[in-house]
Amino acid sequence: MQERLAFKINGFMGILLILVLFLGAGWLFYNQLFVWGALLIVIASVLCSGISIVQPNEAKVVTFFGRYVGSIKDAGLWLTIPVTMRKTVTLRVRNFNTKMLKVNDVEGNPIEIAAVIVFKVIDSAKAILDVDDYNTFVEIQSETALRHVATRYPYDNFKDEGYSLRGNAEEIADELTRELQDRLKVAGVQVMEARLTHLAYATEIAGAMLQRQQAAAILAARKIIVEGAVGMAQMAIAQLQNDGTVELDEERKVAMINNLLVSIVSDRAAQPVINTGSLY
Repeated sequence: MQERLAFKINGFMGILLILVLFLGAGWLFYNQLFVWGALLIVIASVLCSGISIVQPNEAKVVTFFGRYVGSIKDAGLWLTIPVTMRKTVTLRVRNFNTKMLKVNDVEGNPIEIAAVIVFKVIDSAKAILDVDDYNTFVEIQSETALRHVATRYPYDNFKDEGYSLRGNAEEIADELTRELQDRLKVAGVQVMEARLTHLAYATEIAGAMLQRQQAAAILAARKIIVEGAVGMAQMAIAQLQNDGTVELDEERKVAMINNLLVSIVSDRAAQPVINTGSLY
């Protein structure tokens, strides 16, 4: 089914034509030409059924005894083919919030996810004639696409490889938009945007996953601290040797590096021990 424009003329001109026919029928009845007068009344009454009002950002899908004859998309008062059925479809931009879905990500972790879909109808014929109810169709296909995308990625990526639902919101939104567009084009719907509005671990594993995230963050921070501590120890020894202030043998270098690493890496303040000499 492809959308095409239906035949129409200016509605005010159509009303004027209908009034002329009624006046003509009255004149014929006055002159006792009843057959011709009745014929004009029938024609005028049939034309009245073709008067249609189209609101802004709406379309009328016109069918004539079960056959699609076109759509009227221009706002205003129009006279179209008489004795036709005209179904209204809105062309406005609309929002749809999916239900909160509980699905398993690619690693099998149960998560809760929801999205908002921004769409509009661009083909009125497909929206009315190719699907039973395009609003219900959009809702079901949106939830199906969201489930499909959610099962292809992990909630979080602890290895910093590939995409994740939490860490790559823009990429996930783009893929969800493409997935929805492929599913909804049969209904003449254009998906303008699709974004996640809710993303969380399911309640039964939320506590365990929070501990995992905290552990990963601690390990990443410790790695940075250790790398910095090693660099600082190397820099301290190199500077002492270059200045020639003290002579350090290998054993003292090891002891100095050990003390520096302990004081820098430790999560508590170092307690210095002062050597005041020995009794002997």
